[in-house]
Amino acid sequence: RTSPCRPQGPQGLPLRGALLRPRTLLSAPRGQGGHTDQAGGQSPRDGIAPPERRQHGTAGRDWDKGEAEEDCHTDLVRTDDNERSGEANLQAELQMFRAQWMFELAPGVSSSGLEPLPCRASSRGPGLKSLDARGKQEIAKEEKAKELFLKAVEEERNGALYEAIKFYRLAMQLVPDIEFKITYTRSPDGDGVGKRCVEDNKEDDKMADLLMDFQQQLTLQESSVKLCQPEVDVSQTHISALPMEVLMYIFRWVVSSDLDLRSLEQLSLVCRGFYICARDPEIWHQVCLKIWGRSCNKLVPYASWRHMFLERPRVRFDGVYVSKTKYIRQGEKSLDGFYRAWHQVEYYRYLRFFPDGQVMMLTTPEDPQSIVPRLRTKNTRTDAILLGHYRLSQETDNQTKVFAVIMKKKEEKPVDYHKYRYCRRVPAPETDPSFHVGLQLCSSGRQRFNKLVWIHHSCHITCRSTGETAVTTFDIDKMYTPLFFARVKSFTAYSEKPL
Repeated sequence: RTSPCRPQGPQGLPLRGALLRPRTLLSAPRGQGGHTDQAGGQSPRDGIAPPERRQHGTAGRDWDKGEAEEDCHTDLVRTDDNERSGEANLQAELQMFRAQWMFELAPGVSSSGLEPLPCRASSRGPGLKSLDARGKQEIAKEEKAKELFLKAVEEERNGALYEAIKFYRLAMQLVPDIEFKITYTRSPDGDGVGKRCVEDNKEDDKMADLLMDFQQQLTLQESSVKLCQPEVDVSQTHISALPMEVLMYIFRWVVSSDLDLRSLEQLSLVCRGFYICARDPEIWHQVCLKIWGRSCNKLVPYASWRHMFLERPRVRFDGVYVSKTKYIRQGEKSLDGFYRAWHQVEYYRYLRFFPDGQVMMLTTPEDPQSIVPRLRTKNTRTDAILLGHYRLSQETDNQTKVFAVIMKKKEEKPVDYHKYRYCRRVPAPETDPSFHVGLQLCSSGRQRFNKLVWIHHSCHITCRSTGETAVTTFDIDKMYTPLFFARVKSFTAYSEKPL
């Protein structure tokens, strides 16, 4: 297809000179167009065309000139528009690249935190594509390093140190400072103390109203007042036939000398009469006296004795406080390369409190599954158990502390042990060692008074001959891990004495 901007000869061939000067040929006046057409349309044989033919050819060529000039002008305008749009896209892409570059150079912004700027896929250059790919690779690498680091932490908690070291090494090979890029979030009110106190106050108000409601309902009943009614007719004597005094004595057996108030609360859920008996102030007053002694003569600032038992810091008797301590020590050197010349040592501390003021402590490498059943009573046969007494002390800083003095259990042999058999006499020890322990009572998580933190530990050795006492105080370091409470159901499975 020939271009309309180039004039053609009589055989339809484009002229050579028209390509160099198209505007001169198209803008020539019509008066001079005959000479141009005559020269351009001259036949090589005749030289001059007939007049009629020349006249028609001139009119046709004039029409072709106007159309060609209009088409050429349209093409030029279209070319200018394309050039302008291309320059605009180039400028926009350049501005986009500069903005992203400046954002990357800003302090405190890592390449992993970059987000690709919105841009059409057609106008995205190779530089931006490579930058986005590099950013995605950095993000993927950092996520992989975080995953390996957290897995190493989990393995270390489980005691698999070699596997933990392997995962630590892999994580730091990917991102050397991955330890500082992992953020550990914690709720501002982790233990929910403030919220729990508000909820407890609301619950106390509801319970007080409920107790008054139940008492009014029992008062408005018939003359023969009964705490409970049988749900179905039975031929045997129902518990509702028992008088109030006998029921209260049964409730004291439920609480028992172990102060099992959890069972008392469960018993109060049976009916309205049992609920009233379980809220008897005399029971809760005796419980508080056994725990705090003379220091709880006044009820202020608590609303009731039950409220004092729930809110005042105390040690728990229906379980055991346990702590786990582990450290790594270097072993003996070996000639072969398969021996791992370091060991991980683990041991546990068990602390059991009794309502009568006695405490029992045991340090052993055995796990709780085998040791806890032996702590059911104080008459255990474990030789390493230390027995003693404790007391609660509330200092001026409003912190409740537990102080205990414990010593090794003395073996009590029967009177006629040496009567019928000969045994070598064992010399009596010349010293009496004892340990003084100081612990601070704290709450952890949703449970209350379930944590004991070490604040003091010392050894007192008294010489029997001279009466002198040597005191050695131990530094409280990371080896003294806190003790956490664990409830043991078997400790309150049966009662030995009533409250």
